[in-house]
Amino acid sequence: MHFALDGRPLDEPKTGVGHYTFELARSLALIAPSHEFALLAPKSHKVRASADNGQLLENLHKVRVRPGSLNWRWWSVGLPLYLRWHPLDLFHGTNFDVPLWARQPTVVTVHDLSQLLHAETHESHLVRRGRRRLPWMLRTATMIVTPTEAVKRELCEHLRVAPEKVAVTPEAPRSIFRKVELAKTVDTQKRLGITDDFILFVGTVEPRKNLIRLVRAWEEILRTTDLSPQLVIAGKMGWLNDELMAIVRRSSFGNRICLTGYLEDTDLHALYSSCRVFVYPSLYEGFGLPPLEAMACGAPVISSQIPAIAEVLGKAACLVNPAKVQDLAGAIVSLLVDKQARDRLSLAGLKRVEDFTWERTARRTLEVYKEALGMGSHR
Repeated sequence: MHFALDGRPLDEPKTGVGHYTFELARSLALIAPSHEFALLAPKSHKVRASADNGQLLENLHKVRVRPGSLNWRWWSVGLPLYLRWHPLDLFHGTNFDVPLWARQPTVVTVHDLSQLLHAETHESHLVRRGRRRLPWMLRTATMIVTPTEAVKRELCEHLRVAPEKVAVTPEAPRSIFRKVELAKTVDTQKRLGITDDFILFVGTVEPRKNLIRLVRAWEEILRTTDLSPQLVIAGKMGWLNDELMAIVRRSSFGNRICLTGYLEDTDLHALYSSCRVFVYPSLYEGFGLPPLEAMACGAPVISSQIPAIAEVLGKAACLVNPAKVQDLAGAIVSLLVDKQARDRLSLAGLKRVEDFTWERTARRTLEVYKEALGMGSHR
């Protein structure tokens, strides 16, 4: 059979949805060598450079659709026309969107409902677009995929989606994220200006990640204890960051904050493996992949006591109320001063992460494809 996945998330640099799309496509091709898989995008769309090409398999292809006079309307015209003219059995929209009309069954992945439930953390025009389009996409798709039961419950509660239409397929850390010797991380730390024990955050720098409270908690630690770890924030700059950057500039300890910008996996691997504590205080997540990546590298993790994070991390992380600076600071101090506690969390994290692999994700997703094919096209 011939399956196509949305190739548009494979932008450079890739972030969460792009990694999900590529790892899922590659794993599907591995477990189903008798099927053909394609990553579809308009030819004009900027995609990840050829570094990934060597990882593609014989039954996984990147397909760039030549632009036509109406192809700029990708979801309503360009992609549906392509699907009409090519013998594909199913299309998977890996980033909230599916073609608005298609003969083939379609599957859509809904990663979270942040634009609906936490609109204040997004730019207003994107919130309006998302709220207008998402219900339409949910009605159009034959089946819906979510990364956690938490997101499935939200879909059913807030958007009245039938539970039987939604399948949960958890994500997983990429294979590069494995524990590495500290000696092998020194060069990365030096190049990035990291010179001491450090607290690490990884993710797009945007309001939902709750970084203002993280900075406040870290400042409290430096003011009230003898501890003086660096705070390393790794990730590309997102949106609505003026207040955060003003706080960083005004901070009395600003020279102890390292904003690395976007990092490739080799650098992230080194930082995950060498941080004293990994902290992920997000206000809302649909899955929360960075804490799982950190666990795979042996880092002790502090994260938010919110439904999706609690579901994914279980008891292998220290979970706190992300709205309380004092709780966050207290958890960080407890781990910084207690090596045995760090070691316990590190071992628990390494055990927990064994439950998540891209092979399992791909097998569950292929089951969804088979169910959608059995249902036929939903219009």
